[in-house]
Amino acid sequence: QVQLVESGGGLVQAGGSLRLSCIASGLTDRSYAMGWFRQAPGKERAFVARISSGGSPYYTDSVKGRFTISRDGVKNTVHMQMNSLKPEDTAVYYCVKSSRRAPGSYRSEYDYWGQGTQVTVSS
Repeated sequence: QVQLVESGGGLVQAGGSLRLSCIASGLTDRSYAMGWFRQAPGKERAFVARISSGGSPYYTDSVKGRFTISRDGVKNTVHMQMNSLKPEDTAVYYCVKSSRRAPGSYRSEYDYWGQGTQVTVSS
């Protein structure tokens, strides 16, 4: 059973930084992508970033230049460094795993989801 456990959320002022981490367990395949979605209050869950099995990142436009996704294949861990945070980044952030090597931004491309971690950015 694949499990994804997120950590690193919290409350930060606008312009500040946070680093999210996600540890995956129960994995049986070697080539997979991991990433992050987020869901703000009253909005649908939306793609943020992913890193392919080969280490290539892909970001939604609104976080380019501010967020950096990385992975540690040995430890089955993915991180997302979030800098220059804005109030509109406030959301529950979900770690995701895809069996595809380089998925896109559709929810259907991801087959496992974590429980989520809250990020709140105050103005």
